Order: sequence, then structure tokens, then C-alpha cells
Amino acid sequence: MAFFTFQSCQDQDDVAAPDNLEVQDFIWKGLNLYYLWQADVPNLSDDRFATQEELNTFLSGYPVPENLFNALRVDKSIDRFSWIVDDYLELEGQLQGTTKNNGVEFGLSYKSPGSTEIIGWVRYIIPNSDAATKEIKRGDIFTGVDGTTLTISNYKTLLFGSNNDYVLNLADYNNGTFTPNKKSVALTKTVLDENPILINSVINSYGHIIGYLLYNGFYSKYDSQLNDAFGALKSQGITDFVLDLRYNSGGSIQTAARLASMITGQFTGQVFAKQQWNAKIQSYFNANNPDQLKNFFTDKIGTKAINSVGMTKIYILTSKSTASASELVINGLKPYMTVIQIGDVTTGKNVGSVTLYDSPTFGSSNRNPNHRYAMQPIVLKIVNSLGIGDYYNGLNPNYPLKESLSNLGVLGDESEPLLSTAIGKITGVSRMMKLSPAKEFELFKDSKSRNVLQNQMHLDKAPEGLLKALE
Repeated sequence: MAFFTFQSCQDQDDVAAPDNLEVQDFIWKGLNLYYLWQADVPNLSDDRFATQEELNTFLSGYPVPENLFNALRVDKSIDRFSWIVDDYLELEGQLQGTTKNNGVEFGLSYKSPGSTEIIGWVRYIIPNSDAATKEIKRGDIFTGVDGTTLTISNYKTLLFGSNNDYVLNLADYNNGTFTPNKKSVALTKTVLDENPILINSVINSYGHIIGYLLYNGFYSKYDSQLNDAFGALKSQGITDFVLDLRYNSGGSIQTAARLASMITGQFTGQVFAKQQWNAKIQSYFNANNPDQLKNFFTDKIGTKAINSVGMTKIYILTSKSTASASELVINGLKPYMTVIQIGDVTTGKNVGSVTLYDSPTFGSSNRNPNHRYAMQPIVLKIVNSLGIGDYYNGLNPNYPLKESLSNLGVLGDESEPLLSTAIGKITGVSRMMKLSPAKEFELFKDSKSRNVLQNQMHLDKAPEGLLKALE
């Protein structure tokens, strides 16, 4: 393979990448080894370049690293989720729920079919944020920022730009019309850690003790707190469980396996999910360490026992923002238990990534001190224990129900439409809800679009030993 030939030839005074191409050299070599679709990109072929000098000549045609990265990807209709960043410190924070954020999590929708104007609506407020101190709440609608009407061409600059301060211009909705109500909220972005466990409660209804968890991100640094949350549910003897993933765009694969283990408990050691890599990595693992390709149900986080609640049936609430690791939990649990999905069709992300650094092993140790570039390329497809994982167009709910601006309800309240539906299915007692279809709007984007790593499902680190093994 050309890539590994370069590694050995460097010891024989072969031509190395010059300083002005070291980022590009890292990009090519990292994608050549790990990219899921490496075999489908001719310029990533193992025999594309006979020498490092030939590779350098190719790389010199891409003075902007991001342009090279994009040129080496397959069509974006296939690879929707690979990213590169020029500051891995920001990337590492985002993967653990740390962002520059004012605390308003919102959805964006077209004002009307065919319109270029968009409206925003508040989904929830992050605790301990600037917004948590302001007069803004779930269900509030906004149509402008700093007096400028939101459109599909300016929303990125207005909402996700470099400005840390902006004013949301609020509006009312009456008889099919959005009307500015002269109310506004000034907000300031700060570096904010979002604990993904927003609500953890127990609902007693018609003889059922129902656990409810609103979980908004698979951030591994909160795994112990997630385990404690299940401990609290377990201590109250829950008989049923509702997992709310409607605003959860994903995160750590390991955390997903741990969450599945907390929900169950009776499948320790069995396969939760299986990974499918590119041909050369897949062949290496199959021959040397096939278990590396599997994620297992577990009964521990480190040395600490997992608090499992032993469910055999689960109700999961979803929306179009439900993605990646959230979808993995749904798909991974299906071979083992009854999964009832309530809400909207999910995003459809059945592939995972890993952070690659410019280091001898592509891991975080001994990183090149001359820059902070890192990549988050798609490196694997993930399927459940039965080999099922083709949900590119999303996972369809058993009971379709979109959130409606006419009746968003209070998150965690028994009357909130999605949760109310789940309670009705659990208890067998139907719940009548009057919803206004006129106020159901197709989701365009959400506030997590501020994060280029939205909808991620990722390994905590790249597999070790591949470079030496594949030489």
C-alpha cells in the first residue's frame, strides 16, 4: 500500500511533505487509512502515488486544507456527515456538549410552503444559561434577529455567526399569520456545558409507575450522572419507561451501549451493535481481533456497576432531529425487546466517525504542534446484532405525531402530546388531544446546526495498532 510504503521510505531519506503541506499530508493519509468510502475515491487509492514526492505534487494543488478534504470525499448525497476543523480544542468541547451558546434551543421552519422566510420556535432552555435568566420559554416564536427578518439566506449569519450578542424579535401566530408582537429578548452567548439529562422523573398513572427521561446528547463525560439517573428510577420501582430522544442528535457510541445496558440489564455480554469499516480495516479486524468490531451490552462503567432497570418494552419519543447515536439505541434494542417509537421520522444516520489528529498514530498523543487541524470523517457503518442498519431515510415511528406549535405543552408534563400518547399506550387509557394541523411546520434546521458536528455518532478514539499492523 502506498501510504505505508511512504512511512518506511521516510527512514531511507525519501522526500517528506514540506512544512506548507503538512496539514494536507495528514488529511490524505488519514483518509487513505480510515475513510469508509476510501475504495470509492480514486485519489485515495493505495497505489495512486508511487512516492511521497508524487503525493506532494498532488497536495500542492490544494493550498486550502478544507478544499482538499472536500475533494477527497465521495458525493455528499452519500457522505453527508464528514467534517474537518481548524481547531481541535473546539471540536473536543463540542463532542462533550460544550459550545458557545446563549441557552435557547430552537427549531427553524419555513414560514409557509415555498417561502424564503423562516420562523423559529423555542424547544427548551438550557439551565444555567443566559437565556435561563431571561423572559423566554418553550413555545415562544421569533421571526427576526436584531430587527432583520429571518430568511434561508441570512439565518446562519444572524443566529450562528461570530456575534455573541443578539436580540430575538418575538411574534404571535393568529389565524394563519405571524405577527410581530413588539416583544424582544436580548441574549448573550457564553461557553456553556449542557448536561444532556434535562428531565428525569416518575409518573404514576393507572397503576403504572412510569419512568421518563428527556436525554439530549450522548456526551460520555456525563455517563456517571446518567447512571445515577437510572439508579433513581430503579429505586422507585418503575414498571414502564419512556425515553425522550426528540432533541438528541447523537454522540458517543460507547455511551449508546451503556444507555442500552441501563435500560435492560439482562443482556450483558451480548452484541448490541456491529461495526463495518472499509475493506482493509475490516479484513485486519476479522483476522486479528473480531470483537473490536462489536459493541456489547455491559454491566459496568469502569469499575462501577451499571444501574439497570430490566425493561422488556420501551417507548421512545422522536423527531426529525433524532439522529445517529439516538437511532443506534432504537435499532440496537429492537432484536432484544419491544421498541415503540412515537413522534416523527428520525434523521437517518447509520454511520459513525472518529476524531483524527495529525500525529504518528492519528490519535491525540504527540500531535503536531504547528497547527490544530483535526478531522471527523465517517469511518464506519453500524448495524444491530441481526445485521440490520439500512435506515438512511430515517426510522419510522409506530405512532406518527409531529410537534405542533398550537400545543407544544410542557416537557415532562403528562399532558404534553408525545408523552401523553406514550402514557396512553402504556396504560391502555386513551388520551384525546386537539391539535391544529395548520400550526405544524416542516422542520428546516435546528439550533444544534450551530455545531458543525451535529448529528454525530462517534468512537471515543481511533483503533490502535492499525498503522504498524498494516505496514
